[in-house]
Amino acid sequence: MDTLTLSIAAFAFAVAAFAGLVKGVVGFALPMVLISGLGSVVPPDVALAWLIIPTLIGNLWQALRQGTGAAVASLWRFRRFLLATFAVMLLAAQLVQFLPGNSMLLIIGVPMTAYAAATLAGRPLRLPQPPGPGIETGMGVVAGFFGGISGIWGPPTVALLTALDIEKTEHVRVQGVVYGTGALVLVGAHLGSGALNTDTLPVSAALTVPALLGMWAGFRIQDRINHATFRRLTLLVLLLAGLNLVRRGLVGL
Repeated sequence: MDTLTLSIAAFAFAVAAFAGLVKGVVGFALPMVLISGLGSVVPPDVALAWLIIPTLIGNLWQALRQGTGAAVASLWRFRRFLLATFAVMLLAAQLVQFLPGNSMLLIIGVPMTAYAAATLAGRPLRLPQPPGPGIETGMGVVAGFFGGISGIWGPPTVALLTALDIEKTEHVRVQGVVYGTGALVLVGAHLGSGALNTDTLPVSAALTVPALLGMWAGFRIQDRINHATFRRLTLLVLLLAGLNLVRRGLVGL
């Protein structure tokens, strides 16, 4: 594969380890960090393909960390969100080959940045308690669109869980369930779209090793921080990732 050189491989492994560390601490951002970092050295569609297997394996580990029973309970609680996410993701994945790379980055980065900045400034997204089927389904549609075109469906998920003020351990477990189930759908979607192929699949599998090592270190940190710190770190990661995507999207225009 012409895209992969020794220097790019070393950089990709470092980015994967850092992405895993961040995910271990806040429960998400592995694909966001990967697509932000890898997208600076390879085309966006290649970066998307490379992040798929680390995302799948990492999220399955995260979802099952408290056991199968807890994971199944979280799956049932957010079933409407999940169904809407996956249905739209399958459709949106087919747009990857038609969307310019810069547009893809801006579509993800602008709303991500706006949400995180507003929440950190004391103007959080407020949802009815409980949010109701319509709101859950709507958030799932948004998440599925982002997930299909970019491999990133974290921001709408995090926004929903943060607005509901879900406790830290359950917050992270639900993210793992949502992202892990969605990653299974993403694998099938991009086998169909052609993004995941004989060139990109081996690299994606190899990047799983540093990503899981980073997650292991991140879990140790997460276990030691309180809910308020966890919430603020979550929003800061969203803000930084969003700003980087916006920067890269604008620089290329």
